[in-house]
Amino acid sequence: MTLMKHLKLSAAVLALSATTAVAADVEVLHWWTSGGEAAALNVLKGDLEAQGIGWMDMPVAGGGGEAAMTVLRARVTSGNAPTAVQMLGFDITDWAKEGALANLNDAAAENGWDAVVPEALQKFAKYEGSWVAAPVNVHSVNWVWANKKLFDDNNLTVPTTWEEFEAVMATLKEAGVTPIAQGGQPWQEATLFDSVVMSTGGPEFYQKALIDLDPEALGSDTMKQAFDRLGAIRANVDDNFSGRDWNLATAMVINGEAGMQIMGDWAKGEFVAAGKVPDEDFLCFRFPGTQDQVMFNADQFAMFDQGGVVSEEQAALATAIMSPTFQSAFNVVKGSVPARTDVPDTDFDACGKKGIADLAAASSSGNLFGSLAQGYGAPASIKNAYYDVVTAFFNGSFDSQTAAEELVTAIEIAQ
Repeated sequence: MTLMKHLKLSAAVLALSATTAVAADVEVLHWWTSGGEAAALNVLKGDLEAQGIGWMDMPVAGGGGEAAMTVLRARVTSGNAPTAVQMLGFDITDWAKEGALANLNDAAAENGWDAVVPEALQKFAKYEGSWVAAPVNVHSVNWVWANKKLFDDNNLTVPTTWEEFEAVMATLKEAGVTPIAQGGQPWQEATLFDSVVMSTGGPEFYQKALIDLDPEALGSDTMKQAFDRLGAIRANVDDNFSGRDWNLATAMVINGEAGMQIMGDWAKGEFVAAGKVPDEDFLCFRFPGTQDQVMFNADQFAMFDQGGVVSEEQAALATAIMSPTFQSAFNVVKGSVPARTDVPDTDFDACGKKGIADLAAASSSGNLFGSLAQGYGAPASIKNAYYDVVTAFFNGSFDSQTAAEELVTAIEIAQ
């Protein structure tokens, strides 16, 4: 009997009788394959194993999740969907529209999710008023991770403006250090550009350009300036960046081979896994010009429909994900912050405490924005068009003016 048939049978037993079903395994499709991510995932595995629920791991490498979504589509098309799948933003909405996701309202009501999950996350965790996913964290992308020793050795201070950031890059380059560790993959380049656009144009411009997709903003002089700045960063990346995974770029900073990485806070999990301590071994600060903003994504686990009834195992997984104890333990390791607003920051390190405080401040001040590169700004077709233009520019195919024009065209076609 296949796992899917077994889970459907379990669901049927739950629906038709009062007998408690024997706990089965959960098959979980995800793309958490780096050292820090695997360590965080073990927290969730351990929680379920303590309840007698086995974990069938289905990792699909690829930090942006594109490969995982391709595998998922093949599994669902063949009638063999996993029990649960790690998803981001509009991907959740797209699957919910297809009627493929289970209704988690009972678990949500029993555990009070509505009162503790920010509305910006509920927009994606719910579909037509029903909970269809359990958010495990909130990541933000507009972070810079720096090697503290290299900063100290070169008398550098944390930059707060673009001009100061350029000066830091120049000093590191003169010292013979690669200023920026970057992985040459479209999702990484687009994630970097999210921060550059916010820094260059500010929150109103970011909203118009990358959320509202306003053609005038997309093709504006401000967008050209953002591409100019992206080009300046590209000039401070080593020659071997192409195809590099994000965690290998993080390792360059950890090992002192590069001064900084502009990356989401999942990078912190790599520093933690390497035994590094914030403010002693590494620095974490917002990309200059985005100190008041948080540009977010949130890893969520969507439960696939198993015959119209949420299985015992799916309910246990969703409940475990949303428990305050797990949200703290998991995010301490992962580098992100809890998806629940009621989790204390007691166990978090300096970067984690800052992340929690920044999220609360941005949420209350209207400065919380979805990351287009991470699937929280627009649907996948728009995101992929954005990837295409940004990565083409980063690899020398366009100048800044042409890139802005191409962005308008690509997004228009994708809509």
